[in-house]
Amino acid sequence: MALARAIATLGGWTMASRLLGFVRDILLASVLGAGMVADAFFVAFKFPNFFRRLFAEGAFNSAFVPLFSERLVREGAGPARRFAANVAGVMAAFMLCFTFVVQLAMPWLMYAIAPGFSDQPEKFDLAIELTRLTFPYLTFMSLAALLAGMLNSLQRFAAAAAAPIVLNIVLIAALTLVRGGYVELPGHALAVAVSIAGAGQFVLLVVACRRAGIMVRLPRPRLTPGVRRVFRLMAPGLIGAGVVQVNLVVDVILASMLPQGSVSWLYFADRVNQLPLGVVGVAVGVALLPMLSRHLSAGDEAAATHTQNRAIEFALLLTLPAAAALLTIPAPIVGVLFQRGAFGAADAAATAGALVAFAAGLPAYVLIKALTPGFFARQDTKTPVKIAVLSMAANVVVAVILMQVLAHVGIALATACSAWLNAAMLAVVLRRRGQLQFDAKLRSAAPRIAGAALVMAAALWAAERALAPLFAGGAEQRILALALLVAAGLAAYGAVVQATGAARLGDLRASLRRR
Repeated sequence: MALARAIATLGGWTMASRLLGFVRDILLASVLGAGMVADAFFVAFKFPNFFRRLFAEGAFNSAFVPLFSERLVREGAGPARRFAANVAGVMAAFMLCFTFVVQLAMPWLMYAIAPGFSDQPEKFDLAIELTRLTFPYLTFMSLAALLAGMLNSLQRFAAAAAAPIVLNIVLIAALTLVRGGYVELPGHALAVAVSIAGAGQFVLLVVACRRAGIMVRLPRPRLTPGVRRVFRLMAPGLIGAGVVQVNLVVDVILASMLPQGSVSWLYFADRVNQLPLGVVGVAVGVALLPMLSRHLSAGDEAAATHTQNRAIEFALLLTLPAAAALLTIPAPIVGVLFQRGAFGAADAAATAGALVAFAAGLPAYVLIKALTPGFFARQDTKTPVKIAVLSMAANVVVAVILMQVLAHVGIALATACSAWLNAAMLAVVLRRRGQLQFDAKLRSAAPRIAGAALVMAAALWAAERALAPLFAGGAEQRILALALLVAAGLAAYGAVVQATGAARLGDLRASLRRR
């Protein structure tokens, strides 16, 4: 499958999930607003997700996928499947024990992840209760990540990309029950729904693996040489992925010390920023790693270089306009999406400020996804760790400084700055090793894409002012105005990239058809 086709498959399903996620977040804002229950639930939701991204999507994925792909190429499906089964057995045993220990230690852990809540006993106790209810989600999602890695190595991307839709559907159902008055404790209902959704995603991937003929049974946990190899590669990867996730946890810790609502404002701003990051960044990273691993296992460095160049080109083509739009029209986006019910105008303004700061780092977040597979595919999990540690240190220092002046916006801006530092260092190291060479096509397309994004930003600025009367109207008029604004921006960007040759429609069609 061509890289463009893989990214389109992953991006399409991820887009569907993100759109459902917006429906979910619109309901969350309306039902919970930005008060005590909302802050407690978002901490409870982020805590298992921190470990999910750390164990499942971070270190484990970067270690397991190259090794599984290598076995597929060199030894065939049978040995690869046995290797995956052994890894699954050890992972399941570890995650069950880890979950049990965390449940017991939750009151003490809450002092670490939300220390600012300790001054409000009711909020602190609620956060503990909700986090205990959400944490089983981690075990299901860790096993789901292994199944997704196997499917992605076979270039079967659809099921893994579609799985997050289950989470959004279950949470939307729970929120509908809350709005209908069928549930008295909204925070508890949502926390239980998170764990149910994790089980649902796991079942979906089990079915997909059975259909692909690669489903494994859980054997007795054994530390075979292959499993030990995974853990050796995971060790530095855990630190590297942990650093990235610690950056996110630092945001929550610092925001918990700011006025009530800060955790929620950062959450909703990040959710908007996650749409292009999830659709483009995650798709590029997930599609690129198994492809690079296969090329390098076959000794084809030229194909690996070409594939990474196209990944960076796609990342810029889809991310630069998204960043330009979020920087130009944050207030209309946040206002139309979230300003209703318990989420007022002041909440919308505070969220829009954080969105601008997050958006400034959006291209860097996606470039990190396109650059780190260059290390992981070569089974180098140490170098990204060193780079990530430096980036995390910079993030903490800058966030503490900026929050004194910009409050929660300073926290978001520090995250963006650390992302740019991370991306720059990854690129420099790969270049020095001769493992990142920008070809003529990328060197020609990049400045044209940037120019097209600037033209689009100018068009959006003018269109927002022309549509001001609609934005001042009722809900239907505001939705229409935002739709027109998005259409105008897409039209302007599409016309410029086509006219300048930054991207040709015919080339994109050919890439999507190519296998």
